[in-house]
Amino acid sequence: MPETNPMLNRRTLLRAGAIGALLIPAGSALAACGGSGSATSPSSSGLAVPRPRLTHGVASGDPRADGALIWARSDTPATMFVETSATESFTNTGQFSGPMLTPASDGTGRVRLTGLEPGQTIHYRVILEGENGARSEPLTGVFNTVPARPKEMRFAWSGDVVGQGWGINESLGGMAIFGAIADLKPDFFLHSGDAIYADGPVAESQQQNNGGTYVNVTSDAKSHVAETLDDFRGNYAYNLTDTHYRRFAANVPQIVQWDDHEVVNNWFPGESLAGQDRKGYTETDVDKLAGFAAQAWQEWQPVQPSEAVDGRLYRKIAYGPDLDLFVLDMRSYKDPNPDAWSPNSPEGVLGAKQTQWLIDGLKMSSATWKVVANDLPLSIVVPDKATDPVEGPKSMEGVAQGDNGQPLGREIAFSRVLSQTKNVPNIVYLTADVHYTAAISYDPSRAGFTDFAPFWEFVSGPLNAGAFPESPLDGTFGARYEFVHAPTEANVSPAEGFQHFGEVTINPEDRTFTVNLRDAKGVSLYSKVLTAV
Repeated sequence: MPETNPMLNRRTLLRAGAIGALLIPAGSALAACGGSGSATSPSSSGLAVPRPRLTHGVASGDPRADGALIWARSDTPATMFVETSATESFTNTGQFSGPMLTPASDGTGRVRLTGLEPGQTIHYRVILEGENGARSEPLTGVFNTVPARPKEMRFAWSGDVVGQGWGINESLGGMAIFGAIADLKPDFFLHSGDAIYADGPVAESQQQNNGGTYVNVTSDAKSHVAETLDDFRGNYAYNLTDTHYRRFAANVPQIVQWDDHEVVNNWFPGESLAGQDRKGYTETDVDKLAGFAAQAWQEWQPVQPSEAVDGRLYRKIAYGPDLDLFVLDMRSYKDPNPDAWSPNSPEGVLGAKQTQWLIDGLKMSSATWKVVANDLPLSIVVPDKATDPVEGPKSMEGVAQGDNGQPLGREIAFSRVLSQTKNVPNIVYLTADVHYTAAISYDPSRAGFTDFAPFWEFVSGPLNAGAFPESPLDGTFGARYEFVHAPTEANVSPAEGFQHFGEVTINPEDRTFTVNLRDAKGVSLYSKVLTAV
């Protein structure tokens, strides 16, 4: 039986109260209704009865032409209901009955809305009904259904939240970058991984490179590395104590990937932490940690892996006639990091089935633009372990390994993807992971491997984590930086800048795909217009 989930500490609760809402942390009151301070409503006998409470806002995800997933969490066992309307006044509402939210899923749940009109703005509100019949106060949000006909669309992407010990800092207004994303009102947000840093504790304060002190909101769940199911749950709960994050989640549908920090830095299946310098870990079985992490990820994100074949995490989101989004899983099938130089590694980072699925999906796609959401960059060199001053790195985290010749290791699978889709027009790759933003062009005239067509990869991040200098590029696929915005020092705090998200606008009239790489306030640092062929 899992341990009781860590409670937010008193300092955090006082701060949360100061910003207007006491958030109930994961696992705090699910075993029974009510409790100290619970809201009440009158029963048929006139007596006050405890009301369930939506503890961490609401969220939507994986939109379709006829609806989307709606996520919520209750502080006590309760049934989830969703009402929808074309207006925020909620006239002529549609009603959807959701699941009973119970301790088995940490009080979280979701319902798939269906039967709605495509290409419409949908206002929704979530209400909980307790076992005693009492109803919660509603929480509202909005999303757009996927258009059935060509229509201008805008979406955003980025990754890396609360990393390197940089947490919610109230002197900065919290994680304001999420408010900047919400203000642009994108049709959806592609979360490119590292939605939490399960391996990254958050102390009350931390020194910045510029000598300043960064003051964090803290919680018990973020006081140590995550090793239990409730530890992982508490990491997601922490992020949703931020008002900007909750407003963003309620008003921008999310399409979510996972990467390494949802489990532990640079992990791969079958790895053991025994003998590694991993501060704070007593559990060394990475597969066990990954099992807890996957469950918490599925509980606390607006996702429903059971909708996919075999419950897999990789999937295609068909977003109208102009966009197919291929969301990769570059963790579940990843080969060991020391194998990055293998001359015979056909499965690499995707696994054989996912590699073929991506090739087939890109070739069969009739959408104007095909976006591959790769949570690990294709050519940025990211070592796993410390680099030997003479022999260089012994292990690699990413796809590339710095050898500019023919594909090795994980590059082999991507060489197959690039080669077999070279006649498929308008493929763009979007990624995060490296904690800076960049535009990278790929051209066979500069490459060690030449059997592919030119393409672009755009990098964004972090959202609220340490920023890092640019890393070198591997020349196997002819990569070249066309733009980089990165600090010159490592682990620059969010207070010092270099936080980023990317934005894409697709115009159906001139068939352009416009990328803006934006800073934390939403200011465009770089823009690139691609025209469909």
